[in-house]
Amino acid sequence: MFILGLIYSVSISWNINGISHNFIHNPYFRSPLFNRLFSILESITVGFSQIFYECIHMQHHKGNADRPDDHGETIDWISIYKHGDEGKAEHPLKYTFLSFFREDPKTVFKELKRKNPREAFWGTFELASFVTTFVILGIVNWRYICFLLPFYYFGHCLSYLNGYYRHYAGNPDEPIAWGVSTYSKLYNWTWFFNGHHAEHHFRPKVHWTRIQTLRDQILEQQRAAGVRVIKPPHALGFLDPDLPPAKRPRREWLESEPAS
Repeated sequence: MFILGLIYSVSISWNINGISHNFIHNPYFRSPLFNRLFSILESITVGFSQIFYECIHMQHHKGNADRPDDHGETIDWISIYKHGDEGKAEHPLKYTFLSFFREDPKTVFKELKRKNPREAFWGTFELASFVTTFVILGIVNWRYICFLLPFYYFGHCLSYLNGYYRHYAGNPDEPIAWGVSTYSKLYNWTWFFNGHHAEHHFRPKVHWTRIQTLRDQILEQQRAAGVRVIKPPHALGFLDPDLPPAKRPRREWLESEPAS
């Protein structure tokens, strides 16, 4: 069961960064109904609202892991610099394990309602759907849900870990170098070419099956701009031999409650 739990955790990160992510940029169906049903299915199986995730992810592309302004705010709600010190990236452990608790559905809902009240409704419906599913599972077998929830949380942490190294040591001031790429063949073949992250941020709408072609087209520009490339998959980015050291986390963050 423990092994299956870990597989479930990894599959959450795999889905978020592959299936769910690609669905945001290139919806899978011509039919709006089928896209709606798939969005609901994703929300229930992965345990979040696909519509809320799309809103957060689009905000991520607006800011592209930007540094805080004079007021300490970032355009990108999940920027690795948002909670860092002196304009530096936050420590990976802190970002990985606290980001889940920093998610603010109210802020996302307000943004959705401002843009499209209908989508705000469906996003709330997706949230209610997966929460209801978990509650029903808990009623049927409370021991099962108690076993499942830590792996559910860890799966989302793995997704944040993956996201951290897709931008750590990148250049938030240079569009072609916003992201950090890795060209591990096995990783890219199994994660829908998620390793080509610098290319993805430079041209977000390019389909994952064409991202390698894009890289071939802009390779010289990337080299001139100093696009960062790491050797291992993003989730194992801390193993990269050329990784710049991250600032050690202060002791206080372990003793403080996560921001709501």
